[in-house]
Amino acid sequence: MSHEPKTFEAAITATDFSSEDYCGTSYAAKVLGLSVATVQSLVEKGEIEAWKTLGGHRRIALHSLNAYLAKYSPQLSRADLHPKHRLRVLVVEDDEAARDLYRCHFDEWDLPVDCTWMSSALDALMDIASMRPDLLIADLSMPGVDGIEMLRTIKRNQHLADMQIVVISGMAVEAITARGGLPPQARLVQKPVNFDWLQGYVKSVIINKVHLFIRR
Repeated sequence: MSHEPKTFEAAITATDFSSEDYCGTSYAAKVLGLSVATVQSLVEKGEIEAWKTLGGHRRIALHSLNAYLAKYSPQLSRADLHPKHRLRVLVVEDDEAARDLYRCHFDEWDLPVDCTWMSSALDALMDIASMRPDLLIADLSMPGVDGIEMLRTIKRNQHLADMQIVVISGMAVEAITARGGLPPQARLVQKPVNFDWLQGYVKSVIINKVHLFIRR
């Protein structure tokens, strides 16, 4: 008998809810050494606790991963599950081939990155407040709600004030300025993506996050 993940509302309204206590399906698969499909099956069977966001993205409970590892693979280190060892990244890109390219590079880098992939700015706006990523990588030219509108909305959310933003776009700087520009913390990178630069940038954000945790 399958079990549907808990709803977004059930998780987000819990008094002890924290976005740092959850991870994405791909990251959970990496930690457990299983395929994404197997992790999804474990969620459906109720063996791993999870809930679904408004946009339908699964969030996996880290304490549930710890329990699963302790039961089936106690020899594996669970240090990577600590928030300071994990960079939460949200990539918003409407082009499927571009998303696949991002995914391939992130996998090759083998960094402690918990990445969620979304195909529209509207999907991102539904879930970003609950996910609270450390880093947002976004395109600007997208159908419907575009990246500029998305960033304008995000700018008004105080809970996302510390989020790093990298905009990777082919849109001319003049056109962006004419639309009101980007948030002050956003870094604009012109397409095509320089993945060597992006890898170095992601590493630096990870290091800064670890240092912040140490100072606390």
